[in-house]
Amino acid sequence: MTIPDVSDLKNQARRLRTALRSDQPQEPSHCDALELLAKQYGYRDWNTLRAAAVHRNPSPVSLGERVTGLYLGQPFSGEVVSVTKLPTASRYRVTIAFDAPVDVVTFESFSAFRRRVTSVIDDTGTSPAKTSNGQPQLLIGRPGR
Repeated sequence: MTIPDVSDLKNQARRLRTALRSDQPQEPSHCDALELLAKQYGYRDWNTLRAAAVHRNPSPVSLGERVTGLYLGQPFSGEVVSVTKLPTASRYRVTIAFDAPVDVVTFESFSAFRRRVTSVIDDTGTSPAKTSNGQPQLLIGRPGR
C-alpha cells in the first residue's frame, strides 16, 4: 500500500474522526484518529507512520482539497475527488469535481459543459498536455495561495 504524504494522512484522520463521532459514546480525539489510521496502514503508531510518510515527495494536491484554476482556459473552483501517483516521475492523475459547470467550448453558437474532469498533472499542478494555443489544459491553484 502506498503511503500518502503527511498532509493527506492528517486529512484522512480528520475525516475518520468525523465518521467516528456518530458511532462513539465518547468523542474520539484527533490523536485517537491518527493512531487508528496508523494501524490501518500497518504501522505500530502515528509517529512510525509519519516517519515513513516524510520520506516521500508530497503530491501537488490532496484528496478532498478545495482548488481553483483554469481548465481549457476557463476559470473554475472545485474539490479534488481523486489523486493517483503515476509510475512516470512527478506525474499524478487527478479528478476534480467543479462547483459550477465549466463551458469547454469557445464557439458562441455551441456549448459543452463539464462538471468533472480527470487529467494528468506534474508537481506544480500543471498539465503537461497543451491546448491548440500552447497553454496547459489544466492549471491548479489553491484558494489563498
